[in-house]
Amino acid sequence: MKNPKIPNRLINEKSPYLLQHAYNPVDWHPWNEEAFAKAKTEDKPIFLSIGYSTCHWCHVMERESFEDNEVAELLNRDFVAIKVDREERPDIDNIYMQVCQALVGHGGWPLTIFMTPEKKPFFAATYIPKNNRQGALGLMELLPRIIELWQNDRQRIEDASQSLVDAMNREERVPSSTLEKNIFSQTLAYLLHNFDQEWGGFTSAPKFPSPHTIYYLLRHYYFFQDEEALQMVEKTLLAMYQGGIYDHIGGGFARYSTDRQWLVPHFEKMLYDNALLSLAYLEAYQITGKKIYAKVAREIFTYILRDMTSPEGGFYSAQDADSEGVEGKYYVWTPQEIKAALGEEKGDYFCNLYGITETGNFEGKSIPHLLELPDPEEWAGLDELKKTLLKSRKQRIPPHLDDKILSSWNGMMIASLSYGARILNEPQYLAAASRAADFILAKMRRSDGRLLARYRDGEALYPAYALDYATIIWALLELYSTSFNSRYLKIAQELNKDLLRYFWDENIGGLFFYGSDAEQLFTRPKEGYDGAMPSDNSVAALNFLRLGRLTGDPELVEKAEETVNAFAQVINRYPTGFTYLLITGLYLQQPSREIVIVGEKEHRDTQAMLDTINHRFLPNTVVLLKDPLDQEIGEIAPFVQEMTEINGQATAYICQNFTCQQPTTDIKEMESLLT
Repeated sequence: MKNPKIPNRLINEKSPYLLQHAYNPVDWHPWNEEAFAKAKTEDKPIFLSIGYSTCHWCHVMERESFEDNEVAELLNRDFVAIKVDREERPDIDNIYMQVCQALVGHGGWPLTIFMTPEKKPFFAATYIPKNNRQGALGLMELLPRIIELWQNDRQRIEDASQSLVDAMNREERVPSSTLEKNIFSQTLAYLLHNFDQEWGGFTSAPKFPSPHTIYYLLRHYYFFQDEEALQMVEKTLLAMYQGGIYDHIGGGFARYSTDRQWLVPHFEKMLYDNALLSLAYLEAYQITGKKIYAKVAREIFTYILRDMTSPEGGFYSAQDADSEGVEGKYYVWTPQEIKAALGEEKGDYFCNLYGITETGNFEGKSIPHLLELPDPEEWAGLDELKKTLLKSRKQRIPPHLDDKILSSWNGMMIASLSYGARILNEPQYLAAASRAADFILAKMRRSDGRLLARYRDGEALYPAYALDYATIIWALLELYSTSFNSRYLKIAQELNKDLLRYFWDENIGGLFFYGSDAEQLFTRPKEGYDGAMPSDNSVAALNFLRLGRLTGDPELVEKAEETVNAFAQVINRYPTGFTYLLITGLYLQQPSREIVIVGEKEHRDTQAMLDTINHRFLPNTVVLLKDPLDQEIGEIAPFVQEMTEINGQATAYICQNFTCQQPTTDIKEMESLLT
């Protein structure tokens, strides 16, 4: 049992995950030099545990082991125990997760690493039970074995750890190359091969949403008019929405589905998933015109603005899977609970539509899921029923909220809200996006302009990682494209310069994971793989291309190409792992289009031109507004200085593939040039 009166060192931390462990009997240290100095002085190995506050199996391991006095006694006697929040320190997590995957063949959280005081790993695992279970070694047996090796066969440990370090540093030096000519048809063929024709998605269970694959397929359809690409998108988006992975009562998606059918989720909700998925549904709406996709995006935004927005305007990180120590308890229903809230007749209707039965589909209760899509005329009535059920659900004990604010995840949400404001014509989304961006720029930048990664309880900390920079720049580009406030474009330029200064690899191109001014770990990885989120290099490459074309800077376009080439060798072998990065590769091979609208932003004819552009899916197009009242835009994009209104009317200048058309004041003529 834990002693609630005696906190350990973690009590002084801001991370919700570390604070969850602040009353463990384990003598936890945060990751700092004091911990490593203690390990060296006392000649002890380090027990490193990495997780995050909404991680179900992290909670299980804490209850079984870290709150247990027997385990704590062994750890405190023989090891220096360090606890890390992977969301605060993704650099540490990235490196040691690679170690785990190399040694074990898979990864996950909680991540358990044994390492030397020099931070060199020699043993890795994920969740470890307290005692031996089904052939798996428990901590009570493993810890004495590790310490016996440490004391009696140190050379073996040092040789193994050094070999791992050497191997990881060798792997990071892959030379640049170029994409194969048939890479896009090859990517589609692989995705078709992996596609679940019955339920959508691109894996068997567990099944992750992978919204960046949706983005790629929509662009593949746009450029090549391949119907199979669009069919895969629509099948997946509709199946996910109908499934239990979607919270039909409160809005928003859970992290992943444990089954093929998207029915039983891992119930935690992450900000980044909902940011990226809302954007996928918005793009699907834009390209198909089907209102169901806009509806899903709106419901996600409603959830984010209601439950995941701080008073200061930033967006919180996640909601737990567990409530009262039980996974999913907050989200499941019985028919009796539904009827108590809605009445017999409406309750029956709702249960029949959302598959809520006496037997249930999850531990005796039911996860709401749509057995079939309701007709649009039913939407308004269903929304009222859901409001009633949401009010009823709020009487339950809610899951834990991780209320830290991460630059990277906020960047994704700001980008999606900005996009939603633009194509749905919803000013409230732009207001929320602008407020969040202004909060980050005010509270999460140092006085020298260096972006910071995490904010909580009044404290901003940790030099931002490449993904933080990339997503905030992305957010600013989307904010500019919606508001045409040139301030956002100027700050995007500033941050992009810092990104290249701190992260760019001058030898072979691409961005390192953490900055040259940050803590230097035993390796400096470079991430191109698009996993649950697009990688920093993938997001940055597209930013380079867009920013280069918006400002007329050819060097940034070259940076986009260099970034793709830095990962081309591995993309050619495994293209489906790099679908977001392939978007930039696709754009580089397709005709580009730049549009400059000259006219006062508030004038009706200017707005009419912008609305015409916004309602179209134009992924290879960048749009600038030259407002005569905006003196800054000519400095940011010098090529627009000579462009003027014709006869005092809003005027469109359209350049396609380095050839400019005659400027026009006629919207229909402009439309024909866009087709």
